[in-house]
Amino acid sequence: LFSPFLPIYFCIILYKLKREGRFRRQSLEEVFQKPFGSMMFLSAFKVPPVLWTVMKNGLLFPAIGCHLPVFFPFQFHRSYPYNLGCFHFSISSKITAPEDYQKPPATKDAKPIKKEGRTHNRTFPFSVFSAGAAKRRSEFKRKGPEETEDSLEHGSKRGTIEVPSKPLCAEEWKILKEKWNKSRPFEDQVMNQLISSGDINVARSLLVFAARENSIGYLLLLKYLVLCVNQNQTSEIYDLYEIMKARFKTFEASAYSLFIKGFSQTDRWEESLSLLETMKKTITPSRKNYGDCIRGALGKKKGKIAWDLYYEMLESNLAPSLDVLKALFDAGKAMKDDGMFKSELVEVLLYMRNKQVYPDENLMQSIKSWFESIPGEDWKGCVSTVENSGRCRTCSHSLESINLSQEEYGSLKDVILNDVIQGSDTFRKTTPEELQEFQKFVASHPPYDIVIDGLNVGSSLGKGCRSQILLDVVSFLAQQNLRLLVLGRKHMLKPSNLWRKQDMALIKKKANCFFTENISEDDPFLLYATLNSGSHCRFITRDLLRDHKACLPDAQTQRLFFKWQRGHQMVLPCYNPRKPITFQPVLSYDTIVQTTGDTWHIPYDMDNLERASYEVPRNWLCLQRQDHNV
Repeated sequence: LFSPFLPIYFCIILYKLKREGRFRRQSLEEVFQKPFGSMMFLSAFKVPPVLWTVMKNGLLFPAIGCHLPVFFPFQFHRSYPYNLGCFHFSISSKITAPEDYQKPPATKDAKPIKKEGRTHNRTFPFSVFSAGAAKRRSEFKRKGPEETEDSLEHGSKRGTIEVPSKPLCAEEWKILKEKWNKSRPFEDQVMNQLISSGDINVARSLLVFAARENSIGYLLLLKYLVLCVNQNQTSEIYDLYEIMKARFKTFEASAYSLFIKGFSQTDRWEESLSLLETMKKTITPSRKNYGDCIRGALGKKKGKIAWDLYYEMLESNLAPSLDVLKALFDAGKAMKDDGMFKSELVEVLLYMRNKQVYPDENLMQSIKSWFESIPGEDWKGCVSTVENSGRCRTCSHSLESINLSQEEYGSLKDVILNDVIQGSDTFRKTTPEELQEFQKFVASHPPYDIVIDGLNVGSSLGKGCRSQILLDVVSFLAQQNLRLLVLGRKHMLKPSNLWRKQDMALIKKKANCFFTENISEDDPFLLYATLNSGSHCRFITRDLLRDHKACLPDAQTQRLFFKWQRGHQMVLPCYNPRKPITFQPVLSYDTIVQTTGDTWHIPYDMDNLERASYEVPRNWLCLQRQDHNV
């Protein structure tokens, strides 16, 4: 009875009885007739007669009482009794659970609660490069703090002042200002709040008050201009322009931008062009400045001026916004008899192809409407998706292959080897000797079919034995008679619970292995081995290699690298030792604007889907000539 292991046996017996449903909870007073000291006990169970007799005579509890931390292992003492309904207490007879204890559901048909947060058992239905994949991964990995309804509705009240709903006289503004004791100027703060949602008449009365108190400064006039432009107060914009032009010799960039936007949609739209030319004398106008002027010209059906501004913007290395492209296609629909406009819009589509510009839903609809409005060509467009094989589900046309041409592959290989592997890639951490040793190693073996980032594969798919995960992946690929290269670090060869010696020995039998120093960055080795083995070779890692892509010299090379990466990177999204190894599909088609003359396929972004810069859309606009259906 006084064995130090008795409490453990006792809790196990009670746990089994509880699982079998042979007792139910009752109040403490019904079960125990006298208080016990500080001990571990059941929170009032009705137990079978034999155990009840022993417990009632106090034969078991002396062995359990008072010194449980000595008898119980720490984790058992802290967590196991809670699962049984048992709790440690000192002097209170009230049965209470710890504050962080979550009571399981007590309903009859209640199912065990599944633990959340284990992302390695969750699957992703599409490629790691598909739009929305990064968002899904972040949602799987963490649950952000929820904002309260009140904070979302009303926002922060700090640093704000109650804006009047109607114009005030100077005396009323003065009274309101006396209550304002903040460091920021009163007039500026009120105008800031009026910009977001304010009455123009209230703003005018504030300016009258400011003029009586002291002269109106440049900043206050600029904020009032923002309000007028946002609310399309044309006459106020005209007046402000004359006032500021008379008071100030020159404007800064924000004032020019506001006046360009304000004038562009009015009868005096040509003045926005004059302001743009004046702006060029001191600074380079932004793409927004060009965009406002282009929309203003299109609104007055001055297509030639609009196209001149468009090409001038491209020559300045400024990318037109999607709103500007939409305005061009909308104008093209209105000017459908203009042959010049049609050829220019085809050039816009080719620009989107070369720069990998993906339209949003609004621009996609404008492109679709323009095609369908071209006289005599009978185009029809519809939203579609593409199968993994690259076949459009609507027209059954096969899209362009994602594989690089021999010229593109050779160019990319030279740049990667020179700039990333041997160049000044700041993310590379290795020694020239180690790199030379690896190059000799690769040259001494036939080309590989798959190169595996062993540390990445083993470490990113759960908390189990890493060598077992890597071994399962290598074994699965080796069964397909593929030549494999496993890259790792030397600490993986040191036997441990994470990297078992017998697993690593089996991996060495199934694949060639190269282990770098522990401080070395293995991504350059991965890229070198893959590119050196030829265009057929693929690589396995969950790393998206964005750091190395950023080190490439120009945007065109970065796009080539991204295209090669999407067609060669294999990703294992999850791992379950009881299920077969399954990789995410590697795209066989290129996600860019493409045409055959009788068809156009344009990938576009869904408005409600967040896409990272290294992801590509999954939705397509399919356009066909009706008399040339595929």
